[in-house]
Amino acid sequence: MYKILTLNKISDSGLASIKNENYQITSEEKNPDGIILRSFAMHDMELPKSLLAVARAGAGVNNIPLDKCAEAGIVVFNTPGANANAVKEMVVAGMLMSNRKVVDGINWAQTLKGQGDVAKMVEKGKGDFAGGELYGKKLGVIGLGAIGVLVANAAVSLGMDVVGVDPYISVEGAWSISRSVGRAADFDEIYKDCDYITIHVPFNDATKSMINAEAISKMKKGVRIMNFSRGEIVDNAAIIKAVKDGTVARYVTDFPVDELLGIENIITIPHLAASTPEAEENCAVMASRQLKDFLETGNIKNSVNFPNCEMPYTGKKRLCIVHKNIPNIIGPLTTAPANKGINIGNMISKSKGDFAYTMLDIDDEDNGVSEELKNVAGVISVRAI
Repeated sequence: MYKILTLNKISDSGLASIKNENYQITSEEKNPDGIILRSFAMHDMELPKSLLAVARAGAGVNNIPLDKCAEAGIVVFNTPGANANAVKEMVVAGMLMSNRKVVDGINWAQTLKGQGDVAKMVEKGKGDFAGGELYGKKLGVIGLGAIGVLVANAAVSLGMDVVGVDPYISVEGAWSISRSVGRAADFDEIYKDCDYITIHVPFNDATKSMINAEAISKMKKGVRIMNFSRGEIVDNAAIIKAVKDGTVARYVTDFPVDELLGIENIITIPHLAASTPEAEENCAVMASRQLKDFLETGNIKNSVNFPNCEMPYTGKKRLCIVHKNIPNIIGPLTTAPANKGINIGNMISKSKGDFAYTMLDIDDEDNGVSEELKNVAGVISVRAI
């Protein structure tokens, strides 16, 4: 029986694929085989020695100690695209709010209660909250992953002139994007020409504070910036200065922090982009299925710290080997079964950075091969299925 620890409340329907006699799901398990979580911070958590995998029901994994997990042979999954539609809809709402002063107008209307003829006051005061339309304006999309592609396509449907940039766009993303979306040569082209900029890139060392004073200095005056990716991607000091001097007309972010609150023309949304029942369910379903596939067949899909590695499961004995990505390690991994007269019927090996993953399908019981493989230099863990 596989033991699964949940560190946040996870959608019941999302857990349906592992709610059977082969799984025990609890929020208090001390020796779990797998963990499913959303936003729980794992960095100060002692990783159980029994732990094989962590599945994040969402895209961001900054709450998980990826390097620590990799060193321990723990595969970390996320769920890219599962909440993409929810985020797309909020980005469109953000663009509308940035342009039409909707929030300001709603807040002002609330102050009219008990002041007399509300309809008359509204007609007199509504001009203070007038704004333009999205139609015909130019949108720059930075990052054309699952969310960026949906945002770009939605903006095209709204009549916007859309350009995107992503040096790492996937084949799937390229197939999915509207042919009406133009291709920007680089970030500078986005900065120079666009009335709106929306950011959809992962947070890492390369993207930290990528929207900074230098980047903003290249932007069209009056630009409106949407950040529904990660707060740290934008330099808050630089954006505050740019908003106050009018370089940036509006900044809309899903990541409020103290210094951004109470500043005119900065709209702070309380991290609501992916907070829909549909998105939470989609993420939970995807996380559960990926964890189940890994535990039962060894296959890895959508891991952030190990390579994707999938091979059809035939039901034969399968050896799943987590190891360092170092020269001359495959030889000893295949020699160990051969030394015991065991044939390898199928195999696959993939690497990602400093780590690698190899699966061997053997024609007989492992006959102690698993234990022998654990002694190979560079091997972190071996699991027989």
